[in-house]
Amino acid sequence: MRSDLRLIADTIPPESRVLDVGCGDGSLLGFLKSDKRVDGRGIELSMAGVRECVSNGLSVIQGDADTDLEAYPDDAFDFVVLSQTLQATRRPREVLENLIRIGNKAILSFPNFGHLGVRWSLALGGRMPITGNLPDNWYDTPNIHLCTIHDFLNLCEDIEAEIEEAVALGANGLPLGYSACALRANLLAPQAMFVLKKR
Repeated sequence: MRSDLRLIADTIPPESRVLDVGCGDGSLLGFLKSDKRVDGRGIELSMAGVRECVSNGLSVIQGDADTDLEAYPDDAFDFVVLSQTLQATRRPREVLENLIRIGNKAILSFPNFGHLGVRWSLALGGRMPITGNLPDNWYDTPNIHLCTIHDFLNLCEDIEAEIEEAVALGANGLPLGYSACALRANLLAPQAMFVLKKR
């Protein structure tokens, strides 16, 4: 399991109600189900991902974060997880609003496009950056809304989301030892994880 998913799993108490949006192959849900006895559900866009999850006994449906979260009632889950997916949504503001509406808490992780390596690659190389966290060429990347940590903090302020936890992550997904709200995080952290709730 990826390091950032392990960090997310450590944030979720046993026996919680969890919705993993964009759950991929279900590795986080599978871990939470077996090790923390959570009541876990998943939404995944790709049919291949849904099939893999279902074949592993996970409760996952095909769905789109941009359109299908609106159908969920308020406070339906203790935690809603969106890992490495926000930048690939068509309507990230609405997706984030729905996450904190349907979950008591939302846990997000995303790549930081303000990171020094990304800036350096674009400024000096003159080409869209390819890094460990951004491995795709510009023409085949799923990322359509590139944001920095500062952009994300502004969005949280705009939608009145309270930040409970902010962790700056290295390229390997491990914590860097300082908050993602620190000024240096926007420049030095390749990715970040946040825990949010409604104000």
